[in-house]
Amino acid sequence: MATIPIATDQTVAVLRVARRGYRALQNVPVIPLLMLGVLTAMAILAPIVAPHSKLDPVKPLRGQCLAKFNMPDCPYVDNAPPFWAAGGTLDTPLGTDSLGRDVLSRLMHGARISLIVALTGTLFAGAIGTILGVLAGYMGRWWDEIIMRITDAWLTLPSLVFAILLSSVREPSLWNVVLILGLVFWSRYSRAVRGEVLTLRERDFVKLAEINGIDKLTIIRRHLIPNVMNTVMVLFSLQVGVAVIIEASLSFLGFGVPPPEPSWGLMMAQERESLMEGRWWLEVFPGICITMLVLSANMLGDWLRVRLDPQLRNR
Repeated sequence: MATIPIATDQTVAVLRVARRGYRALQNVPVIPLLMLGVLTAMAILAPIVAPHSKLDPVKPLRGQCLAKFNMPDCPYVDNAPPFWAAGGTLDTPLGTDSLGRDVLSRLMHGARISLIVALTGTLFAGAIGTILGVLAGYMGRWWDEIIMRITDAWLTLPSLVFAILLSSVREPSLWNVVLILGLVFWSRYSRAVRGEVLTLRERDFVKLAEINGIDKLTIIRRHLIPNVMNTVMVLFSLQVGVAVIIEASLSFLGFGVPPPEPSWGLMMAQERESLMEGRWWLEVFPGICITMLVLSANMLGDWLRVRLDPQLRNR
């Protein structure tokens, strides 16, 4: 008589984990993650996979070709169109700019600058704002008054105008832009985290820790900061897109990453006249990259907000 094998507990557990993983993957925002993955891969692999990776993306191709390879019949020209247009070649798929630099290579290297500035600047702002928000919410009294009055004053300042003011004080550089973004965005974290901590400090696990004589610094480190990280993660993902816009705007106005670094905003600023002359690709391609990064970051932030908020998740 045939017998039906009974699955072991280990097999059942594996199947449950696989089922949960499958359900989680069904809700993952595929398009934003795909766009972010493409842009991140561009940034990481730019020195390897970019066209003419042996050449410097901040220098004209023709000059480097003649100097490094001694090729009198160098094929690279200035203002070359994309490969699908008349006169374009696959050697420079998106054409060259007015100085003869490959547009695709500069876009790929520009992704590194935009991601570094946006991520580190937002992380710096999140660290400052989280610490100040936790102190204001938990310590209360004069801590709360001082930190929140400064936060209120900071929130009234227009982000872009304030960033331009700060950048005009210091000379343009990549890490100065990171510092500026941190100083501009920390107040958003501070107010949101303070409201979260005001609720957490009345919870039983915090009151029990205080009754047991645990010092305030330990309570902040072990109980409060881990419980506000969901809010911080959502704010972080939403602020990355805004940071990209601010960095591109500063570079476009000449206050951001200095030339000849291939920043997307700087690429658009340097080729403003090209749009009127019919060389639209020099403006459109950096704009598309900025749009993709901002849109994917905001869509991912909205998904995280829904996933991490129980009230929104259960609707």
